Amino acid sequence: MLKIGIVLLPLCLSAVDEGNYFVKVKIGSPSEACVTSLRAESRRLLIEKMRTAPGELREVTVAVNVRNSRLTPPPTNAPGGTEVRLNPREKGSLNWDDELSVEFVGEHPCGVVVEKVKADQLPTVFLAGDSTVTDQPRDPNASWGQMFTRFFGPGVAVANHAESGETMKSFITGMRLDKMLSYMKKGDYLFLQFGHNDQKENWPQTYVEPFTTYKAYLKVFIAEARRRGATPVLVTSMHRRNFDDQGRIKNTLGDYPEAMRQVAREENVLLIDLHAMSAKLYEALGPAKSPAMFAGNGRDATHHSAYGAYELAKCVVEGVRASSLDLKRFLTSDVAAFDPSHPDDFETWRK
Repeated sequence: MLKIGIVLLPLCLSAVDEGNYFVKVKIGSPSEACVTSLRAESRRLLIEKMRTAPGELREVTVAVNVRNSRLTPPPTNAPGGTEVRLNPREKGSLNWDDELSVEFVGEHPCGVVVEKVKADQLPTVFLAGDSTVTDQPRDPNASWGQMFTRFFGPGVAVANHAESGETMKSFITGMRLDKMLSYMKKGDYLFLQFGHNDQKENWPQTYVEPFTTYKAYLKVFIAEARRRGATPVLVTSMHRRNFDDQGRIKNTLGDYPEAMRQVAREENVLLIDLHAMSAKLYEALGPAKSPAMFAGNGRDATHHSAYGAYELAKCVVEGVRASSLDLKRFLTSDVAAFDPSHPDDFETWRK
């Protein structure tokens, strides 16, 4: 499937206001055969390995969400802020600037941007989470949030607000929740995946206990989304790569996945159990093959390679496909049922 990083055309940059956009691109060449993938903003995959023959030019429209870090100032004497509190690595990044960024990548990419049109009426899927969801800035690392966009057509835009090191508490104190809520509207969706950092007792300012404060904070996010007419979706955190002697994945996330399952039942919210699906995924590959899913060829047991991110995105997409969410009507026509016990073969996938 997608082979990233062989050739990268220069970024196509365009100054825009924040919001959703339809972007029409033309892929192909009058004289050459091309293999082209399209990414937007910080490496969000939108078109995967489109093959065109010499002389074949294909026009495709995608949806892209663009944002900046500014917030509308609160009224005089009202609490709040005017800016998301970005960490140093985010400042100046493609996700937080005033430009719409598009790049063509692949074995032999050929493409140009034809036009862009503001499309604020589009439903938006907001992603909130940590480094396993965020738009990772550099190849070969990636997250499922970056790959998630590939499986949706232009009828919906994805706004990935996840960031490395974030927790539910820091999402609130850093004004990230305020930023999402500032343009969340009826018909939107909020996907929540928190746990990897929230469970760290050595982070006393952001630690939450699974069956009390963790559940309470999840319910705050759910209530804020519903207040604006958006649909919340809970995603349990994926396992880390930690096998026992029998080749089974060991749970390092404690009671947090179960606490999220409880909240889903109590609040009647769709649950996508990525925790359970990732165990099947990793165990299907086993200790010998699963390192290909992770950063540093398995030296990092938490973060993922492009391959791992792609497979985890298919798990989340399967949760959408099998649900009753209206969101599933925006899935691309090639989305089929996915069994995490039978992942894509890595060698086939990378070609």
